[in-house]
Amino acid sequence: VAPEAAAPEPAPPAGTALCVAAVRAASTRTGTARTAGTPSRASATTWSRSWTRSPRSATGGCATTATKTRSRSPRPRCPTAPPPTVAIVCDGVSSATRPDEASLAASRAADESLRAALERGTHPQQAMHDAILAAADAVNALADEPPAAREHSPHQNAPACTLVGAVVAGGLLVIGWVGDSRAYWVPDDRTGPAVRLTEDDSWAAQMVAAGLMNEAEAYADERAHAITGWLGADAYELEPHTASFKPDRAGVVVVCTDGLWNYAEAVEEMARAVPADAAARPLHGAQVLVGHALDGGGHDNVTVAVVPFPCAPQGAGSA
Repeated sequence: VAPEAAAPEPAPPAGTALCVAAVRAASTRTGTARTAGTPSRASATTWSRSWTRSPRSATGGCATTATKTRSRSPRPRCPTAPPPTVAIVCDGVSSATRPDEASLAASRAADESLRAALERGTHPQQAMHDAILAAADAVNALADEPPAAREHSPHQNAPACTLVGAVVAGGLLVIGWVGDSRAYWVPDDRTGPAVRLTEDDSWAAQMVAAGLMNEAEAYADERAHAITGWLGADAYELEPHTASFKPDRAGVVVVCTDGLWNYAEAVEEMARAVPADAAARPLHGAQVLVGHALDGGGHDNVTVAVVPFPCAPQGAGSA
């Protein structure tokens, strides 16, 4: 059963803990090879930023690399709620120009917008919606090149990226996304089901939604990963997706690019790949998930954030 959609909650306190990562996509998704498991210069920068924002003592963990290429157990009472935790993951669109700049601009803009909104007392779901719009504006601005640059490469696509984010605040879980980067819910005790919290903006998802193919058929098609929503000046009408949930037990939220979920596409596969101690060691959990993708072939950039969700307060919805 998916986490229950939540009613508006009181504004979270200031002091948001952050884990922000941006994938610096290669010029093609099957481009120049690098040694598997060795971050590129760009991805090493992302890793450093993630550690700075979310050190081992913080509540969230984030790891990234670029390669190439019902029985319900009793709920314990919660201690004092921790400060909010935010994770933002962006993935540059490989067919666009300067995808690395797009993902970096989007992650920074969303980060700054979310922090400012939460500190002002904005509800987390509204804050997430506004952060996606701010990220879109930042990516759109990259398309404002000098006329000489446009004349030199008139047929290049504008910089573009996907985005997925999560906010954990006061017993509430808020997810926002555009594109095919995903968020998953995995309960700590594994007695409840894991759940995918996002729906891809992709050709495959459209085929499944229209009833023209089942999921296995759609994702086996060579057009499966063609995205239908992204951040960028040449995107169709922007439709930020946001959702709020109130899980009834402790767990973790896995926020990731398709570089991970290609190797754990089914929810059950993702749950098996998440270490049992991910809530206690989120950074280690994110690193294990990156390793899972590398072991599977690592044919795309991989960015993962693991965000613990503490034990649920009394009255929470189902998870």
